[in-house]
Amino acid sequence: MAWIDTVEWADAEGPLRDAYDWQAAALGEPAEFTMLGSLYPPIVEERLRLYRTVEHCPSHLTAIERQAAALVTSRLNGTDHCASGLRLKLESLGLAAGVLDAIDADPASVHTGEGRFDTICGYAAKLTLSPAVVTRDDLDRLREHGLNDLDILDLNNMVAYYAYINRVVMGLGLRSVMTSTHQATSAVPGKR
Repeated sequence: MAWIDTVEWADAEGPLRDAYDWQAAALGEPAEFTMLGSLYPPIVEERLRLYRTVEHCPSHLTAIERQAAALVTSRLNGTDHCASGLRLKLESLGLAAGVLDAIDADPASVHTGEGRFDTICGYAAKLTLSPAVVTRDDLDRLREHGLNDLDILDLNNMVAYYAYINRVVMGLGLRSVMTSTHQATSAVPGKR
């Protein structure tokens, strides 16, 4: 339960109901996070649009790399709601339990021995914890591991998006933990 009032799906009308229905078409119901904006319906639809846009960037990052960066961000921000869903996503994508445990244990310093993966996670950690100290050299390290500028933009947007939603979740009291892979993997709304 959040610390603010929310509008239940059954009580939603107009644009709010449309936004809820959009997400529910894939998920089966609106997500708890989606309902956090329900007192201001325009933000619900815009957040869903942003979520869909960020999740569908046509870069060459793998789904595992993208979701791992988001997990690093969510763990560093202490957001169990998002982190639990991201862990379920990564498990469904086949990321080894040992790597997931390493991210959970020390998200600020992921060392798997895979240079590209570790550099991506390192960028996510630095951008989350100390955005003012990110430099061109950080981007050059990503380029050294094969990321092009669209890949870097995608990575940056994943981290920034999760930093934003982590603050919404934590600031409004959403403390639930996701336990269903379906819940974690089906929240992105489909095309409209």
